[in-house]
Amino acid sequence: MTASLYLGLDVGTQGVKGVVIDPDARPCVIARAGQPLDLLPGLPAGAAEQHPDDWWNAVVEVVHQLIDDDAVDPSSIAGIGVSGQQHGSVFVDPDDRVVRPAKLWCDTSTTAEARELTETIGRAVPVGFTASKVTWLARHEPDNWQRTDGVLLPHDFINLRLTGERTMEAGDASGTGWFDVAARCFDDAAVAAVDPQLAGKLPRLLETGEAAGTVSPAAAQQLGIPEGILVAPGGGDNMMSAIGSGATRAGSVVMSLGTSGTVFTRTDSPVIDPQGLIAPFCSSDGAWLPLLCVMNCTNVTEEIRNGYFPDDPDALERLTDLAAAVEPGCGGVSFVPFLHGERVPDLPDATGTITGLRPGSFAPGVIFRAALEGITANLAAGVERMKRLGVTVDALRLVGGGSKNPLWRQMIADALQVPVTLPEEAESGALGAALQALWSHQRGESPDLTSDDIASDRVPLQDVVVKPN
Repeated sequence: MTASLYLGLDVGTQGVKGVVIDPDARPCVIARAGQPLDLLPGLPAGAAEQHPDDWWNAVVEVVHQLIDDDAVDPSSIAGIGVSGQQHGSVFVDPDDRVVRPAKLWCDTSTTAEARELTETIGRAVPVGFTASKVTWLARHEPDNWQRTDGVLLPHDFINLRLTGERTMEAGDASGTGWFDVAARCFDDAAVAAVDPQLAGKLPRLLETGEAAGTVSPAAAQQLGIPEGILVAPGGGDNMMSAIGSGATRAGSVVMSLGTSGTVFTRTDSPVIDPQGLIAPFCSSDGAWLPLLCVMNCTNVTEEIRNGYFPDDPDALERLTDLAAAVEPGCGGVSFVPFLHGERVPDLPDATGTITGLRPGSFAPGVIFRAALEGITANLAAGVERMKRLGVTVDALRLVGGGSKNPLWRQMIADALQVPVTLPEEAESGALGAALQALWSHQRGESPDLTSDDIASDRVPLQDVVVKPN
């Protein structure tokens, strides 16, 4: 059989998801699988960590699930792409063994270091970015820093396990705090400010579309797939979601309702926010991806679900039905959803707040609707800032777990006063990674091929169009 399948992996905070695509099929996704992940327990307030080896173990399980599908012949896999949660800090020793658990994007224990770096570097370095995690390690765990031979991002670590090579690409690297976004290269002054030893611990930076390597014999044995399969550069989850949701041309705007909430769009030049609230990311296909990220989204709705109906598998649907019966405004109840601090606005030490409570206000539908309204209002405020920076928002593609909620979809359309559409494939990060693998593989024969050429007819939209009320 001719090699024609592509595997996409998305290593998120809550789990690893995978898809296999057949580029000639419609729809192109022919298999999917998933494996949950948890945060490490017992950490101090503000800390959020996972062990990178747990990511890899979940990847191995997901790949085995995928190749066990009757539709997937492992010998037909021509490429693999990896999407990963952004900003996490992975430290490896000279033998590529993990030095300590990774601090994640939602870890706020490095707030002091982030503020110092903002002053030193002269531009905003949000607490979620990788830079402050490196400075924190050198300061608080100097022995671990001296053991560290390589600094990677989460998707880079999976690429390392796949190929045996340490690499990084511009999209994910632009979320570190030590990257020159306009020039698409490491910023030497910022690297030195983070730590004088950091430059010697950084991996090779890939060119746009350049493969990270090929599947090593060791990885092939673990995964049950042939060695030598191309491994695409991959990228951060937002960069891969941009490809997987069809935001591959200027003007496409995507909102993702996941653990965090993001809004991003593709542009042909950098969009710089003087306050640093809108991240001036690079895309993973040669352009730029200005991005708004709020730290509190479906993690808030999960807290409410677990608080009211912890043992009900249909709890979110039940809460949505109850919330739909509540009038907009929730009778004056306001829910400020900053349970994990917040990045936009820049309030890393903030907490969640519920105000306007009266008798009857504790009903689950009231609290759930108030939470949805609070999250939506915060996202809408961020979108307004993007518009002031010159980003056009005439329509929105909605992805992520929260996009399945019809009440929330309508709420977003109303708040932004734009029509909302939904891609058919919910796992936009994994799909984007698979499509990038296809792009990276085919660029060898067609150097002028663009990601839009690859994605345009492989990311269909649902028939649903939610119009503002």
